[in-house]
Amino acid sequence: MKMESEEIRSILQPLCDDVQEQISYNREERDQWNSKVRKLLDERNELNRQVKELITEVQNQKSLRDEANKTVRELKGLRAERTEILREIRTVFREKIAENGVKDEREQKSNRTRSPGRIRTEIERLERQYNEGRFLGKKEREFLSKMKKLHQELREAKEQKSDGGIRELKIQLRDAEKKQEYAHKKVKTAVVGAQEAHDLMAELSEEVDRLRGKANSAQSGVTRAKREADSSHGRYIVSLRCIHSMQDLLKAIEVREGGSTEEDQQVEVADLMTRLMSGDTLSTDEIMALQRN
Repeated sequence: MKMESEEIRSILQPLCDDVQEQISYNREERDQWNSKVRKLLDERNELNRQVKELITEVQNQKSLRDEANKTVRELKGLRAERTEILREIRTVFREKIAENGVKDEREQKSNRTRSPGRIRTEIERLERQYNEGRFLGKKEREFLSKMKKLHQELREAKEQKSDGGIRELKIQLRDAEKKQEYAHKKVKTAVVGAQEAHDLMAELSEEVDRLRGKANSAQSGVTRAKREADSSHGRYIVSLRCIHSMQDLLKAIEVREGGSTEEDQQVEVADLMTRLMSGDTLSTDEIMALQRN
């Protein structure tokens, strides 16, 4: 009988040593995977936090872009109005130029006619002479006839000098061109601002997608690491059960050989094993107690 016990010990003791090594390995592997789970969870949570902040910024940038696009539409409407006003003034200006004839012809006629200033000077000179009594009798008729011709010549000179409102149209044309150009510049500036807001929103959206992909990858890593941790923990529990069974058998042999029951200790170990087999979570001290016994 003693020989049989020795044979059992010679078989079980090396197995106990091997299982004890396996227990240590599984425990370390489980702890490493759990540590990786916590690290990946922290990484995932940080990425999700950044994604949330960027989504808020994307929404803000979208509001800015939409407001900029609204401004662009309003400024384009204003530019269209001023372009139409400019077109109308140009049309009137061309028509007025056509009505007054070719510029060269006006200049030639102007060269053959005295200026209004020179005619007015002559009129004033004759009036002074008349007041001095130089035009008496028949000379008075000559004076009146001469004055009549001079006043007629003055009217014609004034008409020739007049541009028929072209000068005013030129002023209006320049003003309309300036306003249209200013409106066009405002549109270009607003378009640039709207495009910059859109580009930034697009960049932020791309960054959101990139970070979200990393967060999903981290979550996949969490799932995989947790699965490995659970698997290592399962092997660790199985190894504990195996070594406990072998140690329990060895103790039973010792009890039978030594006549000692150690009932209290066996009851405690049996209770811990019952809890372990039922799926309860044991404390570190309780697991160490199992290993010792």
